[in-house]
Amino acid sequence: MIAGINTDFIVLGIWGLIFAIFIIKLFQSIRLVPTKSAFIVERLGKYHSTLDAGFHALIPFVDKVTYIHELKEETIDVPPQECFSSDEVNVEVDGVIYISVIDPVKASYGITDYRYAAIQLAQTTTRSVIGTLALDRTFEERDVISAKVVEVLDQAGATWGIRVHRYEIKNITPPDTVKKAMEMQVNAERERRALLAKSEGDKQSKINRSEGVKAEMINLSEGEMQRRINEAEGQAEEILTISRATAESIERIAEVISAPGGQNVVRMQLGAQYLKQLDGLSHSASKIVLPGNMMDFDYWMGSIGLKEDNPKT
Repeated sequence: MIAGINTDFIVLGIWGLIFAIFIIKLFQSIRLVPTKSAFIVERLGKYHSTLDAGFHALIPFVDKVTYIHELKEETIDVPPQECFSSDEVNVEVDGVIYISVIDPVKASYGITDYRYAAIQLAQTTTRSVIGTLALDRTFEERDVISAKVVEVLDQAGATWGIRVHRYEIKNITPPDTVKKAMEMQVNAERERRALLAKSEGDKQSKINRSEGVKAEMINLSEGEMQRRINEAEGQAEEILTISRATAESIERIAEVISAPGGQNVVRMQLGAQYLKQLDGLSHSASKIVLPGNMMDFDYWMGSIGLKEDNPKT
């Protein structure tokens, strides 16, 4: 009796377990696929379909989601690796790859791990490209290295179901000895440029000063020349004015002399001047020798042709 009851409980437990597993599988067969995601479904171990974003119901115990892919662009760090340049310098290079899955089926079945494969291919391509460049050019040709890696990865990505958007080199690290040599070279180049800039500045400064002195001398000479021209023109104008005034005065004196009684007027003027000069001689402390007929006014007037019009008899 007891054995029969135990058997019933065991059978009931088994059926309950089967029912629970069925319910669990039923819930698992309901899949909500997020945006920018893709689920790969296999039916009885064989690829069946790719689930896009949305609600999907699978057949329990028959369908199974084996791969889940993110279709968004993702970044993959490329670990540092040692590379030799064409001039046999060992440098350490690392980078980052930007890729996205464009064909979930190929990404699932075309390769075991497309991320690992992309990293390995990026490293080998980087080594081969750096091997063709000298050390100095490796720092300048980063775009060339990146473009070559992207080209190679794109060719392989066609079969892997991925697209490589870009590859960026993060660091190119040479040995410490090379670093010190490069720093010394950069410092020497910087000092050379500073000396060159200083010499060019001194040269330009001297040129500017000489140009300024030249312009100043030209301005001074032109000013002096203009001053002399102005003075000469002023002196000429002065002489001309004086000569004109003298000529006019002579003409007027001649007119006065030729007029009736003119000689007497001139004699009176000259006589006044004559007497004034004689008066001045009397106050002078100097000794002056005069001719004996100095007081003969008529004689002196006659010597210059000024005779009295009506002489007294």
